[in-house]
Amino acid sequence: MTQQTSTVTQARPNDGKKPARPSVCEGGCACGAVRYRVTSGPLIVHACHCLLCQRQTGSSNAVNALIEADRVILRSGEIEQVLLDTPSGNGQRIARCRSCKVAVWSNYLINKLDDNLRFLRVGTLDDPGLMPPDVHIFTRSKQPWYVIDPDTLAVARFYDQDTTWSKRSRQRLQALAERVGVRIR
Repeated sequence: MTQQTSTVTQARPNDGKKPARPSVCEGGCACGAVRYRVTSGPLIVHACHCLLCQRQTGSSNAVNALIEADRVILRSGEIEQVLLDTPSGNGQRIARCRSCKVAVWSNYLINKLDDNLRFLRVGTLDDPGLMPPDVHIFTRSKQPWYVIDPDTLAVARFYDQDTTWSKRSRQRLQALAERVGVRIR
């Protein structure tokens, strides 16, 4: 197994509660065949406790960093896409390493942004601690033994994007929508 080195550059000052988000970091799959670079901080990071995420990850939740697809650069390896169910019923395409099958990101098919917005699996970062959850979603189905930090927003189902996302993240999402010709609310 080869040792991977990671480049991390801090993106913005910290409010003192969470580590500063990286502007550049790297990650990959378990076997090392797939390597990617993230070229900016995420829009937001979700810890999803829905029953489908629990089943699909084999864990208590899935931690996903939402980020524009053009800011996640595949540096090596081959991915295969697998279509799976989601609570919305629209599905998601999960990108997995062709060799070890580890999921590195997915694209939810909930709107026309699907190919342009990645849900990066935070656990595949070389340093997953760089992107802690901003919000825990679908906590109505979280495991009773899972303890959520009381300083982190937690909601039973989903949240209001206007009050949960930062202004800068909402602007980035709007810019992405305009660039690809999609109208969002």
